[in-house]
Amino acid sequence: MFTRRSLLTGALAPLAPLAACTPPPKALDVAWLGPDPLRAHKLREALPAGAVRERRADVLVLGAGVAGLSAARSLRAAGREVTVLELDDAPGGNSRAAALGGLACPLGAHYLPQPGPALSELQDLLVEFGVAERHFGRWQARDEHTVHAPAERRFDGREWQTGLLPPAADEAGAEQQRRFARRVREAQQQVGFALPTQRAPFGAAHRALDAQTFDAWLDAQGFREPGLRWYLDYCCRDDYGAGSSVVSAWAGLHYFASRHGFQAPDDDQGGDPAPPPITAPQGNGWLVQRLAEPLRREQRLLTARVGLALQEEREGVELLCWTPNDGPGLERWRARELVLAVPLFVAQRIWRNPPPALREARLPRAPWLVANLLLDGPPLQRAGQPLAWDNVPQHSPTLGYVNARHQGLDPRPGPQVWTLYWALPQDQRAALLNDSAQDWAERVLQTLGPLHPDLPQRLQQLRLTRWGHAMAIPAPGVRGQPALASLRGLPGRVRIAHADLAGYSVFEEAFMAGIEAARPFSR
Repeated sequence: MFTRRSLLTGALAPLAPLAACTPPPKALDVAWLGPDPLRAHKLREALPAGAVRERRADVLVLGAGVAGLSAARSLRAAGREVTVLELDDAPGGNSRAAALGGLACPLGAHYLPQPGPALSELQDLLVEFGVAERHFGRWQARDEHTVHAPAERRFDGREWQTGLLPPAADEAGAEQQRRFARRVREAQQQVGFALPTQRAPFGAAHRALDAQTFDAWLDAQGFREPGLRWYLDYCCRDDYGAGSSVVSAWAGLHYFASRHGFQAPDDDQGGDPAPPPITAPQGNGWLVQRLAEPLRREQRLLTARVGLALQEEREGVELLCWTPNDGPGLERWRARELVLAVPLFVAQRIWRNPPPALREARLPRAPWLVANLLLDGPPLQRAGQPLAWDNVPQHSPTLGYVNARHQGLDPRPGPQVWTLYWALPQDQRAALLNDSAQDWAERVLQTLGPLHPDLPQRLQQLRLTRWGHAMAIPAPGVRGQPALASLRGLPGRVRIAHADLAGYSVFEEAFMAGIEAARPFSR
């Protein structure tokens, strides 16, 4: 167990004269929080023996992430009786939330871009949940649910700067940024991008982009301005869990053309900036809590169920589950239909005699570490811009941290939770599983030391969440796989609902995948 004093030794060396004021060393309160990887790895073992409890349902949904909860919502609206089984102890998948010191915080996804008219289904959900309103047919998010200013700041190694896109050093660099903005608009108009991605035809131009990395495309187009390239790489790591050297050019352009937009400084032709995203202290956790609420109320959401073997039969489906509760023991579920709302690599393990397309699908996956830090008050202010919602160090392996208390209206300093995101290289998945929470806590604090030297004095608790297979990476060739299109329209009694079908992972894709999977069972 390391201590605040060991961390302060390096971070506060310039402040040695103040050492007499340093409080006595105290062991940091560090622990894992969230999904248990050992439970998920039950899938790797042989099927357990023992007595089996027989269970029945009308429609089963396996997986209570965004896609599974969305499918259950659609099925319930159609009058079907739905039972949802979830591996973890709480629903939400990588949109789960928790609390530290009584303060809500995300364990995964922390915002949702405001949906446009093409996502009317999601707009309807947000109106239903009170996040938005319609005035004379015009949809508008309510201000209290969108990110307040200051939204973003970037640490350039010396001080905090406004915004995330570094300014170009000269006019030639500024012109590259403006030219990239034009290319994004041209891609939207001439190539075509949509959210969800299946709503845009995937033609020859898309396949050419999908065949190369984003870095290769940027090089070929002459985009070499350092600040622009850093920003584009950061955006890819933030949305896809991998940088611009890994994801496809299709993915790189899709990020801006369909979801976020790109506006260069002083670009009069760029149009209006993207509206502020929707967020809450617990990130997207409040959304999945609202989606899960009616299932909990009707006792139709059963957690701690590990799906082990799925078999489609003539008159229905059979699913064998293991639960550590009530035994532990095995359950055999029989249902008329089933929505398989799990990642494709999990579906490949549990579905006996699956369709060929499922066997053929290949998606690399990104491991993530999420660290929530409970502070007893704000650290000392560094030079530059004040604490924002999203705080990004430009020279760091992490993606920076979100201040979960940012949306509060109380101006007085007080306890707060910072949520740090770290999209790890794929070769660090084993270290994420095997290294201790203390090891990872030390790495997290080492990345924050240059930004906030007095952070160890403020830190009360540190909770770490492991997502070993957090999201699909849209590497070259992933989006254009024929298998993904085939899996969207499976015949029979099993339908797949997951953002994996889009080749990458965002809330909007998962939500729409749930709606689409439920449609054939809703008639």
